[in-house]
Amino acid sequence: MNYRVVIPTSGSGSRLGKLTRYINKSLVGIAHRPTISHLIEQFPGDCEFVIALGHKGNLVREYLELAHPDRQFIFQHVVPFEGKGSGLGLSLLFCEKYLQQPFIFLSCDTLVKEQIIVPDHNWMGYAQIENVSDYRTLELESDYVNQICEKGINNDNQRPYIGLSGIHDYQLFWKAMRSGKATAIRQGEVYGLRKILSKTKVSAYRYTWFDTGNPKALAITREAYRQVDEPNILEKENESIWFVGDKVIKFSDNKKFIANRIARAKELRGFIPNIQESRENMYGYQRVEGKVLSEAITVSLFDKLLSQCSIFWKLRPLNGNEELAFKNLCMDFYKDKTYERIDLFYKKFDKKDGTELINEEEMPLLSDVLKTIDWDWISNGLPGRFHGDFHFENIIWSKREDKFTFLDWRQDFGGDLKNGDIYYDFAKLLHGLIVSHEMIARDKYSVTWDENKITLNLHRRQILIDCENIFNQWVKSNGYDLKKVRVLTALIYLNIAPLHHYPYSMFLYGFGKRMLVHELKYNF
Repeated sequence: MNYRVVIPTSGSGSRLGKLTRYINKSLVGIAHRPTISHLIEQFPGDCEFVIALGHKGNLVREYLELAHPDRQFIFQHVVPFEGKGSGLGLSLLFCEKYLQQPFIFLSCDTLVKEQIIVPDHNWMGYAQIENVSDYRTLELESDYVNQICEKGINNDNQRPYIGLSGIHDYQLFWKAMRSGKATAIRQGEVYGLRKILSKTKVSAYRYTWFDTGNPKALAITREAYRQVDEPNILEKENESIWFVGDKVIKFSDNKKFIANRIARAKELRGFIPNIQESRENMYGYQRVEGKVLSEAITVSLFDKLLSQCSIFWKLRPLNGNEELAFKNLCMDFYKDKTYERIDLFYKKFDKKDGTELINEEEMPLLSDVLKTIDWDWISNGLPGRFHGDFHFENIIWSKREDKFTFLDWRQDFGGDLKNGDIYYDFAKLLHGLIVSHEMIARDKYSVTWDENKITLNLHRRQILIDCENIFNQWVKSNGYDLKKVRVLTALIYLNIAPLHHYPYSMFLYGFGKRMLVHELKYNF
């Protein structure tokens, strides 16, 4: 049967809070790919989709064009998509011209497990849940809808309407939506469905429903869709990595970030995946076959990595003026950014510089510790080819190809796309050996922050402890400054603390401060 699917994505998704600060609600991740991909994958390959765009609509379009180039999309911008005069009904009316045929209405926060019924007759989807007070409901009579009820009207014959319906009598639907436009804008698709219901039968179908429209329901949905072998990726509010089939798509709300990532790909060619296609806020590349190094790591493989990295970390000679400029760049990147990030941490989490015990050890003010750092020594870096976020979760090992591939490289080093401090890569590698993403993702850490003390606990894999010891020896035997590497590692924990979620942010701050005190052998 020839039909289309309309998916309205124009709303701001305010119920999801900070999750939709930087992205559209249809791009919120489920099993490391956006919700809208799960929706699209429920339909045949030749199905056409009408996508209503509004809040962060450019990102929805960019993503769909990169992730699903083989699918047919019709995009329609909705104005206004929020505020006075906006509403779901308005989004649908903007799409009317593309829906002059039977179609399926599918809310962008509705996932179902069963195959979706084609709209060769009128129907509405419902689910079986205990608490229906937050949803519109369908009063059922046998397998048909008897009445569509607003929220808070409940009886034993009612089931929650899940935002999924098949509209066969589209002409009747659109006539109703136009004639009652003011009310239809507020009520959305149910306004037209009520008109259909007054003229003919509407079937009711039960689905196994997963809601993604509010934080509590989203958490349940994510758990239900969780994959055993999914990667350990620590989420950031303004960045995402999505896996769609054999593609990887990197998103950032910062267009310059993406542009610089793409430009730097030329510097790292041969060590990173080839970027196939890009847009202003995202780029895509072929998924690399192999294992994340955190899963494959052995002592011999780590030795092999260090051997190959000796080729990757290519030192570049600089003249006098270039050396001075690079040192100033390192000073800004290390000293100035550290102070900025620590200040951000205090403001974001309502904390202040204190002398709380950390794991029963006396601690000075962090500001006093930072004053003792020889920033000239720290900023005397090694200019050369660098990755910028070098840890095991960003390295793929292919046994078949006998090759390491580096993922998710840094976009610049203090604005420089070509040169970065190789010491920073050393420190990022060590930071991941000590605090691994795997342990954090599995909640194998704890932190409590009372008025006078901070208590930290972290599980570590023995293989990573072994690799840390090997790396420490490798650094010294190759003539590098191990103390500098370890001080930089402590500074990295402090720098990333405000960028991560609570309570991991608290852990990073406490762990970084304690490590910095130890590495500097600070006495007070």
